Amino acid sequence: MGSHHEINDLEASLLGVGLYTPAEAAAYTGIPAPQIRRWLFGYESGGKHYSGLWHPQLEGKADQALGFHDLLEIRFVNAFRRHGVSLQAIRLASMHAREMFNQAYPFTCKRFQTDGKAIFAIVLEETGDESLLDLAKKQYAFKQVISSSLYRGIEYSNNEAQRWFPLNRNRRVVLDPARNFGKPVLTEAGMTVEAIVSAWHAEEKNTKRVASLYEVNVADVEAAIQFEQRTAV
Repeated sequence: MGSHHEINDLEASLLGVGLYTPAEAAAYTGIPAPQIRRWLFGYESGGKHYSGLWHPQLEGKADQALGFHDLLEIRFVNAFRRHGVSLQAIRLASMHAREMFNQAYPFTCKRFQTDGKAIFAIVLEETGDESLLDLAKKQYAFKQVISSSLYRGIEYSNNEAQRWFPLNRNRRVVLDPARNFGKPVLTEAGMTVEAIVSAWHAEEKNTKRVASLYEVNVADVEAAIQFEQRTAV
């Protein structure tokens, strides 16, 4: 089979899955790429290899790349890590939640909002990891970490995340694995955010001119720029 066919096969297998490099994932989530790589693809320490927190969505298809569900899930890992939860505890919580919800990407699951505290209680019992005490025992502490902002903008179907509108209170930009491999696009017009932003720089940051060039609303161009500036790292 020629390389052209292989590329086509890879593209076909990625439809509806999404495809992001760690650098792109970092730009879209604000989480540093080295952390993303460590969480998803594992790391070496003291001559020992520690595997990632779960099997990446694209394992066996694309090397060191994230799928749409990986991208959403790492935002939750980041919230736990910022609260001081160990990677080992996060790994166990993910495993228990996967089994309990029968979902491959459980943190993004709406059920985690209601059942996550109980899952951390199980992990606390198993490990005695004191960093989990308040998450397992105090509802307000759990709610603070699993804040509504983590779920805001995620659109669900059958309890599974389908699309993500990353801008607060603005649905003009979307990451949808069924469109443009999940890279950010204008929700209505379908143009990539990248194309709009490139044109904006080329046209000396003239928003109105870019809007007329692409036949989109000025508000669409502004949303693309807002997203780009939000993700500039």
